[in-house]
Amino acid sequence: MTIAAIYARYSSDLQRDASIDDQVRICKERLTRDGLRLHQVYSDRGISGSNLLRPGVQSLMADAGRGHFSVILAESLDRLSRDQEDIAALYKRLSFAGVKIVTLSEGEINELHIGLKGTMGALYLKDLADKTRRGLRGRVEAGKSGGGLTYGYDVVKAFDANGERVRGDRTINEAEARIVRRIFDEYTVGRSARTIAVGLNADGIPGPSGKAWGFSTISGNRERGTGILNNELYIGRLVWNRLRYVKDPSTGKRVSRLNPPDEWIVQDVPDLRIVDQDLWERVKARQKKTGFGTKTASIDDLWTRRRPKTLFSGLVKCGVCGGGFIKISAEHFGCATARNKGTCANLRTIRRDRMEETILAGLQHHLMDPALYEVFADEFTRHVNTIRMEHNATLAGYRAELGRIGRRIKKLIDAIADGTPPKMVNDELIAIGDRKDELEHLLATTDAAPPLLHPNMAKLYRERIAALAEALNHPDQRAEAAEIIRTLIDRIDLRPDEADPKGLVIDLHGALAGILSLCSESKKAPAVSSEGQVQVSMVAGRGFEPLTFRL
Repeated sequence: MTIAAIYARYSSDLQRDASIDDQVRICKERLTRDGLRLHQVYSDRGISGSNLLRPGVQSLMADAGRGHFSVILAESLDRLSRDQEDIAALYKRLSFAGVKIVTLSEGEINELHIGLKGTMGALYLKDLADKTRRGLRGRVEAGKSGGGLTYGYDVVKAFDANGERVRGDRTINEAEARIVRRIFDEYTVGRSARTIAVGLNADGIPGPSGKAWGFSTISGNRERGTGILNNELYIGRLVWNRLRYVKDPSTGKRVSRLNPPDEWIVQDVPDLRIVDQDLWERVKARQKKTGFGTKTASIDDLWTRRRPKTLFSGLVKCGVCGGGFIKISAEHFGCATARNKGTCANLRTIRRDRMEETILAGLQHHLMDPALYEVFADEFTRHVNTIRMEHNATLAGYRAELGRIGRRIKKLIDAIADGTPPKMVNDELIAIGDRKDELEHLLATTDAAPPLLHPNMAKLYRERIAALAEALNHPDQRAEAAEIIRTLIDRIDLRPDEADPKGLVIDLHGALAGILSLCSESKKAPAVSSEGQVQVSMVAGRGFEPLTFRL
């Protein structure tokens, strides 16, 4: 029997959760009529079809690539995606995997459906967005909220004469309003957003999302009107359409863009004022004086900022709370959570140059130790060769089983020819026929493992590591070498050293750490020093455990 999968999705509050069950029920009825066997039901609940970043559809595509089924059945093509590019890419990937798409609305999907339905889906999303914006604009012009719930306010639950929910009404939450005024007051007397956030967390006051306060929640961006200190609703001024959101085609995630001021919709709502005008003006005066939170990055700045500023930018984390280790002065790094929120006790700092030199010196020393890279090469070669031999043995088993099935089918056919009633062997023929199809698909879509690694790879390993170490010290090649190092390190944790009241322990995680841990199972490297005061030690462990340095 042909194996099929069912996909179902609903996307908005206008649909109900039972919509998934309805879609699955009618799809199962179609499976029964067509004589298909169900592999699994995949679904996404309450998620838009505007992109493919959905767990259900991602799992569906992964299993399709593994050959778990050959047909996908859905209510309609727009259940899979409404985006033209995404639906075309999905169709291409499934066609490559030999999987057909069949829908109850359109039948078996082909290139014509992809073009027409993809365009219709995109137009539907645009029309839906335009209608939603028109409705929100009308709500804002009536003095009602057009977005989410702002800290300091509560949603007013009311119904009209027809029993329909009245949306957009807000009322002041006095408890939260006092916190808003406290933030404004403390800022005007010279306290920074970080200091204010730490104080609020110390007093046990939950932030807008119920979590700890962060300085960006308070300071935000003046130009974009984000952050507690920049929200004009606190002075009874409702501003809508300041920002627009567009989908990044490379990630599928929404990013904000600032609209021109003439497109903003501004409405006075004096009954929602929390902060008096004098206090607001004093905050704006201080912001203007400090110049904080005013710059909006250009596109060129954005691409520049995406490049790591330091060798380990974005990789260094606090080993106590998991927060980032950020630049807290010209040369020192410290835990961001400890300084911005006050909810972490790790207040120890480290100089950037000292941290980089220590890690690089330790890595170079361990990687270039002849005994270590020979142990690594032997162990790695043995491990990979074992995996590859097992993989190829599995393929050989598939071929042998396929041969046995072929001989069994021939015997059953001969038995029928000799007068055995077909109904006596029919069930077995169907079962082994399905297994034959499955094995043929597995053999057609699974490549044999490449040739076994040669034990002399230790020489190549030594040459590559030597070149990498040399490149790190060469100005023209340092950037490229740094990228190689960064791809091998997933995370660097810095935690207090219990043996040293001022020291830190560095835990290195990632593929590079795994190489060194693997080597350390058989050999223990001697400690090395950096600048005469930094001791580096490697903790031996089984498997891919963190590599640990002490500062």
